[in-house]
Amino acid sequence: MLWPMIAVALGFLGLAVLGVLAVRVFVEVRRLARQVGQTSERIQRAAEDLERAAAPLAARGGRAKG
Repeated sequence: MLWPMIAVALGFLGLAVLGVLAVRVFVEVRRLARQVGQTSERIQRAAEDLERAAAPLAARGGRAKG
């Protein structure tokens, strides 16, 4: 009767460890998703800035070529 009780206790402990790890993974995934969102916003702003900066050059066209 001792071995089945040990097996049940170890099974419960294993499930508890898996639950804790699942919560940690969930928290890290949310943090990563937040960082990806912020980074994509920064990339979008940089692309808009680049487009605004390139507009005068595009308006001049090929006139700068000699």
